[in-house]
Amino acid sequence: QVQLVESGGGLVQAGGSLRLSCTASGRTFSSYARAWFRQAPGKEREFVAAISRSGSSPYYSDSVKGRFTISRDNAENTVYLQMNSLKPEDTAVYYCAAQFWTYSERPNNYAYWGQGTQVTVSS
Repeated sequence: QVQLVESGGGLVQAGGSLRLSCTASGRTFSSYARAWFRQAPGKEREFVAAISRSGSSPYYSDSVKGRFTISRDNAENTVYLQMNSLKPEDTAVYYCAAQFWTYSERPNNYAYWGQGTQVTVSS
């Protein structure tokens, strides 16, 4: 059974940092692009960042570029999201996802999803 499990969410003050992790089990994801999305209450799921199979090509939404860093460890089947200079508008449930071969910004293209982890940024 394939599972993606996120961890690392929590409550932080504006300007602070958090590091999210997403560990996959049930199969090897080295042939999959990995991504992070987020969803705030009453809003659609939003693309945050993605990374290629090898980890050499990260890609970010404009809203997080320069503040967030995505990385992956294929040996550990894990993807990370380092979030710095957090803002109240970053508050959301953060989801990791996996898509075969290449990444996209469209949630519907992703076959595997985690259960989400809450990130709350207070002002």
